[in-house]
Amino acid sequence: MSTRTLSSATTLALPLSQRLILAVGSCLLGAALIFLAGFAPVDALHNAAHDTRHSAAFPCH
Repeated sequence: MSTRTLSSATTLALPLSQRLILAVGSCLLGAALIFLAGFAPVDALHNAAHDTRHSAAFPCH
C-alpha cells in the first residue's frame, strides 16, 4: 500500500502597491460596516450589534 500526501499550499507574492491597496480597502470596509451598524435606525440591526459596540466603547445611545 502506498501513501501519498497532497500539498496544495502555494504562495502568492503581491507587489507592495497591491498589498497596500488591499490593506486600505479592508480597513475602509471594516470601518464602514462598524459605522453603518452603529448608526443604523433599524432596531434589529442596532440590537444585534449592541453588546459588541459597548465592549469596544462605541457610543450608541
